[in-house]
Amino acid sequence: MAVCCRLLMLLTLLTLLCVQPGAAQKKKENMLVEKVEQMMDWSSRRSVIRMNGDKFRRFVKAPPRNYSVIVMFTALQPQRQCSVCRQANEEYQVLANSWRYSSAFSNKLFFTVVDYDEGADVFQQLNMNSAPTFMHFPAKGKPKRADTFDLQRIGFASEQLAKWIADRTDVQIRVFRPPNYSGTIALALLVSLVGGLLYLRRNNLEFIYNKTGWAMAALCVVFAMTSGQMWNHIRGPPYAHKNPQNGQVSYIHGSSQAQFVAESHIILLLNAAITMGMVLLNEAATSKGDVGKRRIICLVGLGLVVFFFSFLLSIFRSKYHGYPYSFLIK
Repeated sequence: MAVCCRLLMLLTLLTLLCVQPGAAQKKKENMLVEKVEQMMDWSSRRSVIRMNGDKFRRFVKAPPRNYSVIVMFTALQPQRQCSVCRQANEEYQVLANSWRYSSAFSNKLFFTVVDYDEGADVFQQLNMNSAPTFMHFPAKGKPKRADTFDLQRIGFASEQLAKWIADRTDVQIRVFRPPNYSGTIALALLVSLVGGLLYLRRNNLEFIYNKTGWAMAALCVVFAMTSGQMWNHIRGPPYAHKNPQNGQVSYIHGSSQAQFVAESHIILLLNAAITMGMVLLNEAATSKGDVGKRRIICLVGLGLVVFFFSFLLSIFRSKYHGYPYSFLIK
């Protein structure tokens, strides 16, 4: 009898051991189905899913999960005064809409956003002290270093984000931008303005042969190109960077591999000031006016060249760490 009882207990234990893993697996599968259905429901309402701390921990961090999540950590509230965040958010919305309304859309990739004022605990959990930041949370495993988008070096243009996502998830997203006719309208207005000016002065077109005017126009183009405006157009960098914790705004990027839009404006003005100084020096040397006046022009020109070249060199040193030379300003 005792032997039968022991056998019965053993069979019962074995049955429980076999049933429990199956039940746990079933529960895990049901939980995964619920999470995917919920994410799809949110995604059907808006391309970018807004998340607070609880949603982030449940749908992004906690298993089970068979889908990848792109998260933009940002600070969009007006009191944060983060203009870069708003610009990055516009590009992020374009990318998310391109994915949401494409024929390749599936439940394998979702776009979400965590605002600092709605999920400060998430920022603390991830030791994040800057915004905006883009991260990829893979379907399996923890995020690696490459799963954080290099915003400072690459910029936040939708096309660059799509390329990064393709590298991390193998999901190809073709970016569709809404039509923007501002460039066409501006070009048409410019052509109309120039055409109207030429028509009004059709009997006196000597100004076309004005060397000073053409020189000024050429200098404007040179200043724009040498200051990095074309790089800004291609890469789409932020205007400046604001630390959300201490509010400090940086207008000069600390790396030689990237720049801010404000930085290119500063470089443009510095180059223009140095050029103006050189023009004044040339004027003082070649003109035949009053000697005292020429001396003043020479001193002003020399001061412009020396001061602003020193400023330009200091910016160069701040970006190329270890550069040994400086002049007046360090």
